Amino acid sequence: MARVKGAMMTRKRRNKVLKAAKGYWGAKSKHFKMAKQAVMKSGNYAYVGRKLKKRDFRALWITRISAQAKVNGINYSQFMHGLKKAGVTMNRKMLAELAVSDKEAFASLVATAKAAL
Repeated sequence: MARVKGAMMTRKRRNKVLKAAKGYWGAKSKHFKMAKQAVMKSGNYAYVGRKLKKRDFRALWITRISAQAKVNGINYSQFMHGLKKAGVTMNRKMLAELAVSDKEAFASLVATAKAAL
């Protein structure tokens, strides 16, 4: 029986890494050893970035809700507390969308929150 060597799988693995490193500057896109390190590090950055994205969007939504709540004469924390007391279960993303696009609907939610306090 013929001896099986790992050349094909090794080449596949290396080509996969080099394909992921395409567009990197200098030797990072050409040499396997450097490309592997760069791809691993970029993977870490991407992982952290996915977590930061959630944090950043939540902060943006809260800022938009707060700004529109102040226009309607209530601060953010009182508004959210009033909504919770009134039994309105709406996430911050949708509240922010209402604050930007439909100010009348948001004003009615503010009235609901104020009545519940």
